[in-house]
Amino acid sequence: MAGALFMEEVQRSGATLLPIDSEHNAIFQCMPAGFRAGRRPEGVRRILLTASGGPFRETPVSALASVTPEQACAHPNWDMGRKISVDSATMMNKGLEVIEACWLFGLPASQVQVVLHPQSVIHSMVDYEDGSVLAQLGNPDMRTPIAHALAWPERIDSGVEPLDIFAVGRLDFEPPDLERFPCLGLAYRAWEAGGTAPAILNAANEVAVQAFLDGRLSFTGIAGTIGAVLDEVEARPATDLATVLEDDGRARRAAAGLIGPAGQRFAQ
Repeated sequence: MAGALFMEEVQRSGATLLPIDSEHNAIFQCMPAGFRAGRRPEGVRRILLTASGGPFRETPVSALASVTPEQACAHPNWDMGRKISVDSATMMNKGLEVIEACWLFGLPASQVQVVLHPQSVIHSMVDYEDGSVLAQLGNPDMRTPIAHALAWPERIDSGVEPLDIFAVGRLDFEPPDLERFPCLGLAYRAWEAGGTAPAILNAANEVAVQAFLDGRLSFTGIAGTIGAVLDEVEARPATDLATVLEDDGRARRAAAGLIGPAGQRFAQ
């Protein structure tokens, strides 16, 4: 929501910022020695941000409008709350992570590529200009990135089971389908628009996801609502936190108005 303001304060204060979200923590672990968050890393060509693809990675696009909250919350690899599980199913979570990665690692969105990796064993990768690609692997367990940040720059026992690469057997990768996952494209759109657009995106998503969980909006209506709010609510320069929060409120009201009490406009 306020990435520019947050990173400005990190730089001004000289703070050390340690990412804990599993993907960003993995990227941080693969960054060059001496890297500090918010500064463009030397020699890095791109970030490969992995995503499981959620429960609907292979579901026919024509069937997505009729999926239920229970189906959307049944993530194949991670045990998460209902809201985040829906975000994973729409891939809005990955869109928000793209925005976070751009701020954290000082790179444009054109150098942050989302890669579907259904096994969730590689948590993200960093591609270097010399042809090297560094990856952080591990079982899908949030205790690993939390332990890394708590002990940094040392390492401690997190309690996570060691990764059995023989049991994993194979690692698959594929590009995301933006027809199946339009929320990912909306996140890239918000980043490019800049200013308060990411806050507008996030607020509209929160309202739309809650409406879906309440049975007032279809699964595909989530993206429809967010896109309509991005069209309706004009983003402004994120000059201060008050402006960001004001546009967050504007987006929430717009999303609620578009959905209505029974979700009439985006019912399908």
